[in-house]
Amino acid sequence: MEGIKEKIQRLHGPIFIFGASGFIGANVLNSILKYRKDCFAITHNPRSAWRLRLLKIPSENILHCDINYKKSIESIFKEYAPKTIFNLSAYGAYSKQNNTSLIYETNIIGVVNILEACKNIKAYIHAGSSSEYGLNSANPKEDDELIPNSHYAVSKISTSYLLSYYAKFHNLPCLNLRLYSIYGPWEEPDRLIPKVIECALVNSYPPLVNPSTTRDFIYIDDCVEAFIDAANNVNNKNSGHSLNIGSGHKTTLEQLVGTCKTLFNIDKELVWGTMANRGWDTAEWYGNYNKAKKLINWQPKINLKEGLEKFADWQKTIDYTNKILPAFNSPKKLAKISPIIACYKDAQAIPYMYQRLIETFHKIGCNYEIIFVNDNSPDDTEKVLQEICEKDLNVIAIKHSRNFGSQAAFVSGMEIATGDAVVLMDGDLQDPPEMIQQFFDQWQNGYQVVYGRRIKREASMFMNFAYKTFYKIFSKMSDITIPQDAGDFSLIDKKVVEHIVDLPEKEQFLRGLRAWVGFKQTGVDYVRPERMFGVSTNNLRKNIWWAKKGILSFSYLPLEIMSYLGFILTAASFLAIAFQVVGKIMYPDLPHGIPTLIVLVLFFGGVQLLSISIIGEYLSKVVDETKSRPKFIRDKVIIKGRSIETNSELKNLLK
Repeated sequence: MEGIKEKIQRLHGPIFIFGASGFIGANVLNSILKYRKDCFAITHNPRSAWRLRLLKIPSENILHCDINYKKSIESIFKEYAPKTIFNLSAYGAYSKQNNTSLIYETNIIGVVNILEACKNIKAYIHAGSSSEYGLNSANPKEDDELIPNSHYAVSKISTSYLLSYYAKFHNLPCLNLRLYSIYGPWEEPDRLIPKVIECALVNSYPPLVNPSTTRDFIYIDDCVEAFIDAANNVNNKNSGHSLNIGSGHKTTLEQLVGTCKTLFNIDKELVWGTMANRGWDTAEWYGNYNKAKKLINWQPKINLKEGLEKFADWQKTIDYTNKILPAFNSPKKLAKISPIIACYKDAQAIPYMYQRLIETFHKIGCNYEIIFVNDNSPDDTEKVLQEICEKDLNVIAIKHSRNFGSQAAFVSGMEIATGDAVVLMDGDLQDPPEMIQQFFDQWQNGYQVVYGRRIKREASMFMNFAYKTFYKIFSKMSDITIPQDAGDFSLIDKKVVEHIVDLPEKEQFLRGLRAWVGFKQTGVDYVRPERMFGVSTNNLRKNIWWAKKGILSFSYLPLEIMSYLGFILTAASFLAIAFQVVGKIMYPDLPHGIPTLIVLVLFFGGVQLLSISIIGEYLSKVVDETKSRPKFIRDKVIIKGRSIETNSELKNLLK
């Protein structure tokens, strides 16, 4: 695109692109990022983010936001203070997008939320649609009558009036671009032109409708330049106007096929009429771009033949069949992962944890539901989580009434998680969020439990030795096979989660229960780093408590050892008695050993106390189970932007 670099450099920054994971938005984003770095993709739907992944858009240039949630919009505007807004977010343009409520919510309410946040901006450029003309679609001018013939058209017309209102009464510098049939790289493969090119390159045609149907085809480079020109040329005189972005030429499908036949040397004939139109398609659909030429100095530069050639070259260069088609079709079910983060004195680390989780899920390409469990932390964890929940409806914050421990925190999150799998993590970032991608890959390969195996800790030599020794002892003593050096950090399939949550015991040791329930499991090696902030809440006493909890929960070997030791000592006592009798007979003057008696008394007394204490530990676990107290008590839960304080409300919301 000639001169595009200079035009992009003139844009006021920072720049926000809403709907940047879509076809046109991704192209606008990619074009701008070639020349400047203060441009941010605002996206919400992980499924359509396949373009951003293949384009290798840096994670620091991707922000997640739900435009239908006002606080989410306000949060990112407050943090980044954008000056140029390109809004390409929309719903309903495709026949498969048929949720009427979502059409109006996204295309009107979502736009209002963005417009309300636009303070002191230099340009707001909106992606309108030629669908706004409806039945009046044959070469209309911008001031001609609008006759909508779909909910989508009605919603887009409403938006054009919204922009006119904000321009006139709020002095918002804005323009509405009514786009015609844009085509080119990164367009959905099931659309007309991508399908035509794909088939043409293998000497065939896709099924097409009536040959006399007309469209107004615009190559994506011209469309991107229209957005840039609009942002650079919006002013008090043209603000609030709608502009047609079209070629001004009507091209029949028969002409399109003829051009492809000549361009790609196709020697087959096409059978017409085997593909259905969308319900709102009209026979003639093309536009007049004179107003755009006058107000923003834009006009199309690439004709249909040149555009088709460019698109075909891109398909061949990008390895379309093996790269683009699989990414779009998503043969695997789009999974939803629910990381559950136990937080205690982790307020500083939580924002970093959130951002790194988002970046990881962007790379994986899956839905997410992040559950932070504030185990009554004494710092400002509650405030930090409140702010994150306000900007991302996919984040849930649970607050416990007191500190119940990390195991209870995990179970608390597991009970309300709705993901296809959960990931258990500590909130101090010692469990690297980036490891989830490797967990996810193993899960996709059929493993129902994938745990992190600590091959090394960034800790002292003594602590590394102590931890490894414990896991070896724990593994040897347990009644079941428990992986060594594996903590709570793991991905667990929903099916396994249900079984763990249903276990009635109150005192839970999850890394043991995870092994006890069985299913197909595997480990992934990683190096466990030090805490990013603060000092560990663990100490020697707590580590000993953890060791006892694990061993007593999954082994009766201590009781067996006491039994064997009792038998051995009893036998030794009889031998000692026999020795004393024989000694007395053979050596009547043998002196009595007071020290020996004291040592023996202390030894046997110590053994008895140890035995009683071990029995007491097991009995205490029995007492705790018989009390049937809850594993935890939730003070409140922030979910979907609402603060829930009763279990009944929470259950109703989760239904």
